[in-house]
Amino acid sequence: MLLIVDEAQTGVGRCGSLMASTDYEGVVPDILTLSKTLGNGIPLSAVVTSADIERVCAEKDYCFYTTHVNDPLPAAVGDKVLEIVVRDNLVQHAKEMGELLHAGLHRLKEKFGCIGDVRGRGLMAGIEIVAGRETKEPEFELARKVGERAYELGVWANLSTHVSFGGTFRIAPPITITKSEIEQGLAMMEQAFASTEVTLPLFGDSILGDDKKGLSLVQ
Repeated sequence: MLLIVDEAQTGVGRCGSLMASTDYEGVVPDILTLSKTLGNGIPLSAVVTSADIERVCAEKDYCFYTTHVNDPLPAAVGDKVLEIVVRDNLVQHAKEMGELLHAGLHRLKEKFGCIGDVRGRGLMAGIEIVAGRETKEPEFELARKVGERAYELGVWANLSTHVSFGGTFRIAPPITITKSEIEQGLAMMEQAFASTEVTLPLFGDSILGDDKKGLSLVQ
């Protein structure tokens, strides 16, 4: 059976490794699909496979064609993106910035009772908003309020309140993000939680600097 892995969001450094499946799981897929980071804003995707699979496809006369297949402009962009990722050591950078991001998100979890879980790898993270940590029941309305407040403050966590998303913030900043930008985003996130009326308890002290003190959770 062929193993096909979609790394449209997780590939090209985002998870602190060039490819999440090979570096974290030790798995080499038969077919690997890429997009998003690969094109750096230009519509570009890639299907990567082995010479043996390509040979069999050719023998069986399999043909797949689109209007822009092998278009030189996005191909040149993708080539340059990979060059810069290697040249600037962005995989290691994403790993280090991811550690900073997750440490900050876990501090938020220790502080705010409505955060049921923090998960992810590298510069891809999820914050689950719940009605209670014991039941882990999603709290869609609270998630919407916190998300809107965070947006007002300047940070967008790409939250969808549709039930299929489970009331989870999706955080996936550019892999070129800096330490100061992560700290600024975390401060905005804390202020969003702290200034939104919720029913769950506030734990511990503020993780912000002294100039941010005075924020509190309305209970």
